[in-house]
Amino acid sequence: MFQIRIHGRGGQGVVTAAEILSVAAFLDGRFAQAFPSFGSERMGAPVMSFCRIDDRKIRLREPVMQADAVIVQDATLLHHVDLFSGLNPETGRLILNASRDAAALGIEDFVSSFPAGHFCGLPATGIALKHIGRPLPNIALVGAFAAISGQITLKSVEEAVQQRFTGTIAQKNSAAAKEAYLYVRQHQQETGGGMTHAAAN
Repeated sequence: MFQIRIHGRGGQGVVTAAEILSVAAFLDGRFAQAFPSFGSERMGAPVMSFCRIDDRKIRLREPVMQADAVIVQDATLLHHVDLFSGLNPETGRLILNASRDAAALGIEDFVSSFPAGHFCGLPATGIALKHIGRPLPNIALVGAFAAISGQITLKSVEEAVQQRFTGTIAQKNSAAAKEAYLYVRQHQQETGGGMTHAAAN
């Protein structure tokens, strides 16, 4: 079972990201579940969502405590929330929405222990602004997850986006996901990282 935890702020599409992940996994012929973890938090407050992907039926229902991947949609949470709890840097993956490098963000020591290709920071907000016109990094980060984890394919992400959105909004989100996917694949080539499960398409 592959377990994902997504951190962000209210209004950034944290729940939608988990839903897109789960639908993409389903489209790839796998079992998946997605659910949020928040109550009455206001817009901008820290929120989480979770997704599990497996080749068998998933019976767990509790929040993801031991994550195989953590997606951080807002780098301002880095020193205010325990984002990395339960993430093993020797085997896990970390996808971070940030335009600055790990040293500038103060997490260089933590990410230095990740295997090649298991950590990637990318300007997901910038990618979203370019394609969608709004600072919503969630779908771009789903595309990045597809590349860094190999758990789902880009094709399934694009199909899931088409199911979730309509018209030009769907096209714009698909374009954001694809650019982020290619960004991470380029990063993997530079660092020697690679895919782990799904086909690289």
